[in-house]
Amino acid sequence: MKSRRATWLAWALQALLVAAVLGVAVWLVNHALEVLRSRGVRSGFDFLLAPAGFDISEGWLAFDASQPFWRAFLAGLVNTIRAAVPAAVLSVLLGTLIGIGRLASHTLLRGICTAYVELLRNVPLLVQLLMLYFAITQLLPDSTEAMELVPGVWLSKGGLSMPWPVAGEGGSWWPPHFEWPERGPFNVSGGAAISPEYLAVVLALSLYTASYVAEIVRAGILSVSRGQVLAGQALGLSSVQQLRIVILPQALRVIVPSLTNQLLALTKNSSLAVAVGYPELVSVANTSINSTGRAFECIAVLMCVYLLL
Repeated sequence: MKSRRATWLAWALQALLVAAVLGVAVWLVNHALEVLRSRGVRSGFDFLLAPAGFDISEGWLAFDASQPFWRAFLAGLVNTIRAAVPAAVLSVLLGTLIGIGRLASHTLLRGICTAYVELLRNVPLLVQLLMLYFAITQLLPDSTEAMELVPGVWLSKGGLSMPWPVAGEGGSWWPPHFEWPERGPFNVSGGAAISPEYLAVVLALSLYTASYVAEIVRAGILSVSRGQVLAGQALGLSSVQQLRIVILPQALRVIVPSLTNQLLALTKNSSLAVAVGYPELVSVANTSINSTGRAFECIAVLMCVYLLL
């Protein structure tokens, strides 16, 4: 009976603490808005329903200047997820391979993986992003002279073009019909086009985060006792089988928590995409601030969205 009463008391105290924190937050927001109004500064979130008055250059969610600000923020959020999710997948795959490579017996392979980790971890992400963007837009050939990496995949200053499925006759998507890009006298047309801004953001986030993922994977593998490896050898398992069946499953208990933190950091780091003009959430917020002057409100929306992510 006492333990049950103590449990209820603990829950009640936690509920009161959460209510107090929320109350303080609401009071601070209202106080800030009142101060802004007293100084003649327009305040409030009513601007979210007004027409935005600007366009968003790319993204999965269609948006034009006549639509409200809340939809602009939603389009920016979709663009953030559009960049963060592929970057997360690529960074995990690449980081896992590099982490395993750092433990390889082959000296050259181990040295290359170590050099990758040490180089990319110690150069700021913003610098890497700018270098990749300028490399794509300055060093690659023009769209009229695009390089064909593999059949149907073209790379140039205008970005990356690749085959993309389109609806067939009658609007059916099965069997899939692919539209193949072709290089013309002025540019590459057809297929799916990836802008240089998006390409630079995804590559920079992937390569930078992979260097941290590699160290997480390496630490997880080293946490598995040597006896487990010897047991796998005694069973006649090959090196690849030992890694896949014995080592990695046990290493996941160490890898997953740190990897989760790193993927959260990747999502927040996507805000640096504003530096190269990719229209993600921060870029939309900056444009909204310039249009409305509601800096406090726009930054509050940013904070809430990133907390939810």
